[in-house]
Amino acid sequence: PPPLAETPRRAPAARPFTMPTVGVGRDELFARLGQTSYTPEDLVEEGKAQHEFDELCFEFGIELDDVTSDRMMAANEIKNADAEAQAKLDELDDTVIYKIDIPANRYDLLCIEGIARSLRIFKGLESAPTYQIIEPAQRQIMRVKPSVKDVPRPFVVCAVLRGMNFEENNYKSFIDLQDKLHQNICRMRKLVAIGTHDLDVVEGPFQYDAQPRDEVSFVPLTEEDKEWTGKALLDHYNTDPGCKHLKPYTKLIYDCPNYPVISDAKGRVMSMPPIINGAHSRIQKGKTTNVFIECTATDLTKAHIVLDTMVTMFSEYCSEKFSVEPVDVIYETADGGVESTETTPRLSSRMAEAQLTDICSVIGVELDAPTVCELCTKMQLGPASYDEATGTISVTVPPTRSDILHAVDIIEDVAIAYGFNKLIPGEVPPTQTVGGPLPLNHFSDQLRDEVARAGFTEVLTHGLCMTRENFDNLRRVNDGSAVQLSNPANEEYEVVRTTLLPGLLKTLKHNKSMPVKDGIKFYEISDVVLQDTNADVGARNERHLAATYAGLTDGFEVIHGLVDRVMQLNLVKPESQKGDSATYYKIQPTDDQAYYEGRRAEVVLVRPVAAAAGAAAEEAKGDEVEEIVLGTFGAVHPLVLAKDKYDLQNPCSAVELNLEPLGGFC
Repeated sequence: PPPLAETPRRAPAARPFTMPTVGVGRDELFARLGQTSYTPEDLVEEGKAQHEFDELCFEFGIELDDVTSDRMMAANEIKNADAEAQAKLDELDDTVIYKIDIPANRYDLLCIEGIARSLRIFKGLESAPTYQIIEPAQRQIMRVKPSVKDVPRPFVVCAVLRGMNFEENNYKSFIDLQDKLHQNICRMRKLVAIGTHDLDVVEGPFQYDAQPRDEVSFVPLTEEDKEWTGKALLDHYNTDPGCKHLKPYTKLIYDCPNYPVISDAKGRVMSMPPIINGAHSRIQKGKTTNVFIECTATDLTKAHIVLDTMVTMFSEYCSEKFSVEPVDVIYETADGGVESTETTPRLSSRMAEAQLTDICSVIGVELDAPTVCELCTKMQLGPASYDEATGTISVTVPPTRSDILHAVDIIEDVAIAYGFNKLIPGEVPPTQTVGGPLPLNHFSDQLRDEVARAGFTEVLTHGLCMTRENFDNLRRVNDGSAVQLSNPANEEYEVVRTTLLPGLLKTLKHNKSMPVKDGIKFYEISDVVLQDTNADVGARNERHLAATYAGLTDGFEVIHGLVDRVMQLNLVKPESQKGDSATYYKIQPTDDQAYYEGRRAEVVLVRPVAAAAGAAAEEAKGDEVEEIVLGTFGAVHPLVLAKDKYDLQNPCSAVELNLEPLGGFC
């Protein structure tokens, strides 16, 4: 059959996510690390300097991915360069750039400032800095109007960096960090958008509100010769090839009647988040000394992380190192009153704990408490202390380490600081084990092969679904057997499925283009989840087989044949052919409303009671038997196939069986 179309979902799939790669100048990085004694011979590619830095990266848990330069990267993109192109290549900088792969949750390593600072602390060359919130003579104020709740981008956090000295290198790093954060934690500005401004050319208090898109008027950074309205500017970004880097962000607010705007006390537009800043408040190298940072967001927690990252990384350039001025963010009501006030940035340290025994157990090395505390300090988790009474290591998590969420994160950092190479076992374990599949999985794999040989195509559908898909759409009563999600991401993920049929019927719905002349046959062997008060976690998994047939006719005989084939493969005979066998199956009418009356049945497994406990049928004492309803099959009811349910135009038959009694697993 032709390839299956991907089943669309209301919630867009997350884009493939890779580790961020940060490019830093080698010479500047080495200068920050105090490695200035290398000779020209040491600095050649694959030389001593590169080898030692590669080893340092490995020890710290990051990776030197590539060694290049602006000229080399441009040359790789240009094939068969002509004289003019070659001349342009020759003008590019050939400064050596180290491309370093960074863990996706280490936002403090997305710039050279963070990398160099962390490596110096790791090597014991300096102590972790203490970040200070300096109270100014008069705090800046950001007033948030209630209209921003309709954008939707309702949150904003702000900070001020004083006495900055922007030169070529740190200015470029300042811009690059914003780009990296936008691509990473900000999810392409969907969650957070960063704006930076020259504080000396604007006047507070500042205002964040939403204005009609055709009334927003300002000169953007990209078009300094012309004033644009909000809607016209986004249309321009959508069509101008020179602004293609901004086009992906326009969809975030394009269809909104009002656009978010940040302006100063004189009404001058400073930015239209999450798209572009205004030209008036732009930061200029060699001129800007005081910087106002604002982060608008749909996620307040992420906004605080982003703001803390920006100020902790670049407060080292302030006239008073590692200091920042707070800003009062005032959320107003519709009548101009104060709904709430928040002072940002938080820059707060917090305590986290891990058991010393857990640390030693996980990394496989016996360490004493002072050693563990020292290793935590190397990873910027100091000061660390040990409580002998409880056996707990307590660490101080700085605002730069938002990745520390659990005790296991502390254990990971201890392992890194101790050294990965030292964790390699020195001897072969005394026990020998042989791996193998679980019996239920092995049984399922064998059955998958046989069902596929019968002409059915396997699909894999989502384990979560809507409540109405699981019950109402199948004309079944909600009996409370489904496990409910307490905080579903959206209506697609309300319950854990108790049946595989919704996934198969949705797959048929989204593959209507497939030819139906010879029938469309899908199957799935997966788990469903049912509430069970006898289980430790209140629910149990159950392995099911489900299959559907759709074509010019309902194909009831095809599904019936599959049922018989599955039972035959499990050496279970039908009632009419059971002979002297104590185990057999029978097919009898059912009242399952998912199927059409008169063309629906249930499959019942009859076996000796002792067989349920794993004993052979011959060993069963007496004639006591048990009947287990494995599942149902039949022609799917037209109301289930209706447009407001699964919207299928061709008749369809389906079967769903519980496989666990068949394989002797219950």
